[in-house]
Amino acid sequence: MASSQTMETAKGAGSAPDTADEILARAGALVPVLREHSDDIEEARRLPVHIVELLRDAGVFRMGVPKSWGGPGLDSVEQTKVIETLATGDTSAAWCAMIGMDTPLYAGFLDESVARKTFSDPDLITAGLILPVGRAERVSGGYRVTGRWQFGSGITHTDWVVAGCFVYDNGEPEPSPGGEPTHWRIMLAPRTDFEIIDTWFSTGLAGSGSRDYRAEDLFVPEEHSFSFASPRRSGPLATPEAILRNMPGVPLGVARAALDHVRELAGNRVERATRKPWAETYRVQVAIAEAEMELGAARHAVYGSLRRQWELLSSETELDKDERVATVLARVNAFRVARSIVSRLYDLVATTAVYRPSPLDRWLRDLTTMRQHVIAQDQVLQSAGALLLGGTPQNPYSLGIVR
Repeated sequence: MASSQTMETAKGAGSAPDTADEILARAGALVPVLREHSDDIEEARRLPVHIVELLRDAGVFRMGVPKSWGGPGLDSVEQTKVIETLATGDTSAAWCAMIGMDTPLYAGFLDESVARKTFSDPDLITAGLILPVGRAERVSGGYRVTGRWQFGSGITHTDWVVAGCFVYDNGEPEPSPGGEPTHWRIMLAPRTDFEIIDTWFSTGLAGSGSRDYRAEDLFVPEEHSFSFASPRRSGPLATPEAILRNMPGVPLGVARAALDHVRELAGNRVERATRKPWAETYRVQVAIAEAEMELGAARHAVYGSLRRQWELLSSETELDKDERVATVLARVNAFRVARSIVSRLYDLVATTAVYRPSPLDRWLRDLTTMRQHVIAQDQVLQSAGALLLGGTPQNPYSLGIVR
């Protein structure tokens, strides 16, 4: 268990942080606490209540609240750095933080008066699947929603739940406002309106509590639904893919933690056959340098593309094809590189890695699981390539395209 002094340090001074530096500092103070509780988090298959509250106190879930609303208004680079820092402590906690802080980003697609009333608490947490696997039948004043959604990361501790649906009118698919044959719309409702189903028995990210959830004939008012094609707020965060930008912080943070772990391990390790110190062993030297090289390049691509994107969107410059795919490719690459690095470090450490308390096994399983996320799959690469070549993207949303 974490010491009371460590826990108090992680909580900060008690006042809500309202700058990027303060939130990042509190995230850093949480790292040793998260590491001490990683086994407990994985065994519980969800984030313990006290961990959720520490994240809340650190200001993690309010990162995207705009300054015009009295929030810290972190940009995409700052958000990603916070998530990356948390991931060096515990992967599942960082994953849930990355998902849970989407609340103010969703608010930008709601009518402002509704958003301010619904999300009056800047530290509210949101979870759920935005993909349209549910059915929303249009009725007077809103929708009747039925469906079952998977991968509700953080749904065990969330306040509000999003559920992606296709809209139907009188039993027929409703065209989108942009002229597409189907209308993808996101429904927003309190967690208590859904049945949570304990399905999350996973290889990795076990502590994320990414359970299934379902609803049957649930009424959702029109004002509690939105389309990514119709932002109500302007600015760099009022784009469909704004909620995806901080995702690479998780794999980058895990790879950083794994590299630091093996570098520390190498200081006291010798080759079994030759009794030569690892610090003087060619294969170890090359492996560490190669991992650092690849992680540095991947990290530079993520942050460089995010900075460039933010600069262009802030100046209301329309992104061309290459600029649109830059952050997308950097994001997918971060997931790929991180898993590759940790897999090779696992092999380097060899049999020692399979025994607890070595965290390498969990990090490898976590990265393998998150690589299966729809935003980290080859379908996204196909979409980027199709856009560049004038073809048809299979996942246009990953490119920020919604009609």
